[in-house]
Amino acid sequence: MREKFNEALKEAMKAGDKRRVGTLRLINSALKDRDIEARGLGKGRTSDDEILQLLQKMIKQRNDSIEAFDKAGRVDLATVEREEKAIIEAYLPQQMNADEMRAAVKTAVAAVGAASVKDMGKVMAELKAKFAGKMDFSKANAVVKELLTQ
Repeated sequence: MREKFNEALKEAMKAGDKRRVGTLRLINSALKDRDIEARGLGKGRTSDDEILQLLQKMIKQRNDSIEAFDKAGRVDLATVEREEKAIIEAYLPQQMNADEMRAAVKTAVAAVGAASVKDMGKVMAELKAKFAGKMDFSKANAVVKELLTQ
């Protein structure tokens, strides 16, 4: 994935796409920070799954910013965040739709033998292990809670 980011950065620089260049530099910077942190903990380079989690986190940050800017009436800043979010999302695998997510959650609940909301952490850990980058875990969290409270 790192190579993808670097190639896309070169292409964006040649094309003069400032928004894409800036966003890709943010991604590369976050990756370098993660690598430095991992090195300090005695781990190797950040894996592709960890990169996907990092991208998900960046999208969540953009969503929070968009919401805050919309509430504050700052359409200009919300637009910038939406553009960055779209660029980041292009590097994620296709996200699961609601039906696929519900089926995956049901499978995970059965796999860990979850019986109540107390087992929610186990289910979420199972989902994160299997569907990193493919599932919006904040939405999945609501589905898990709904299934476990029935």
